[in-house]
Amino acid sequence: MSEQFHKIRRLPPYVFEQVNRLKASARAAGADIIDLGMGNPDLPTPQGIIDKLCEAVQDPRTHRYSSSKGIPGLRKAQANYYARRFGVKLNPDTQVVATLGSKEGFANMAQAITAPGDVILCPDPTYPIHTFGFVMSGGVIRSISAKPDDSFLVSLERGVKHSIPSPIALILSFPSNPTAQVATLDFYKEVVAFARKHNIIILSDLAYSEIYFDENNPPPSVLQVEGAMDVAVEFTSMSKTFSMAGWRMGFAVGNERLIAALTRVKSYLDYGAFTPVQVAATAALNGDGSDIEYVRNVYKTRRDVLVESFGRAGWEIPSPEATMFAWVPIPERYRAMGSLDFSKLLIEKADVAVAPGLGFGEHGDEFVRIALVENEHRIRQAARNIKRFLGNADGVA
Repeated sequence: MSEQFHKIRRLPPYVFEQVNRLKASARAAGADIIDLGMGNPDLPTPQGIIDKLCEAVQDPRTHRYSSSKGIPGLRKAQANYYARRFGVKLNPDTQVVATLGSKEGFANMAQAITAPGDVILCPDPTYPIHTFGFVMSGGVIRSISAKPDDSFLVSLERGVKHSIPSPIALILSFPSNPTAQVATLDFYKEVVAFARKHNIIILSDLAYSEIYFDENNPPPSVLQVEGAMDVAVEFTSMSKTFSMAGWRMGFAVGNERLIAALTRVKSYLDYGAFTPVQVAATAALNGDGSDIEYVRNVYKTRRDVLVESFGRAGWEIPSPEATMFAWVPIPERYRAMGSLDFSKLLIEKADVAVAPGLGFGEHGDEFVRIALVENEHRIRQAARNIKRFLGNADGVA
């Protein structure tokens, strides 16, 4: 038992855990750490959703095993959401499955479709489960550009040309965690055409579909593209949209064959989320949208405060188009040390925690991700700490 297990050996050290240990140690020593690292929403779940949960849990019938693929009303509510938001028609019985958050959905889809040695095209940087879900399933990752522009399409062509065997799947993640970039419908049209030409599955992570800041240009779904349903599955989550991170509720929708494969794998592994959680999630999806708008406005305000206050402190923050994150270049004088050591330095010298970009892929090592999970006062306090750290003479609000 002295050797590590095969799948564990394939996983690198968890970069974020090193930051978490230092953060915990600093707090234990009495430091007031402003945590802008983990994307863990601080906003409460809307009261109406909580009330529906409490109502449902009073019914003893909801205490039994639930449905792994999601109760019918929940799947219908998700289909109706796609119809309203994207104009996409889904069959709730064959094209929708509830997941325990989008992370679980991605991991189990990897289990469902991957044979040992299969090649997956994945952006770098990206959210870790997009790569390691497939690594744990025996797949091989080929990194491609993370920008939703011509460079992405060029790297797709290169990936197919130089991969043996040919790639079986492509990961999309827009709005992106961590880069906060947003894709256009025209971009999706080109990607879908490419995937159909080369017989490649598209797995699209749309967890941040509702956290966007240009109200005239809400992020599209890849399933809006004609023909996308032949090759694509999309994953969404209620974690950020409704501040329901701990509730673990998400969805996979799209191609019937792929949804059936995911549903079958899940049927062996879980009985689905607790039924009252599914009932409350149904009520949330069937709501009037005011809860979503409130959350979006909070993050927009926090984004503006972050950009303004950190900029005055001497650290320029590119203003994110969407998500609850900012993807920020490390200040030039510290860039050579890399994102992990810089993140540790911020905890030690500024009492501010961020996520090292290296945790999202090797091409993220000159960046850190800042999460909008503290209120405006705390963000401004973090900026003051950063100002002292950088030795900037300018004032900070």
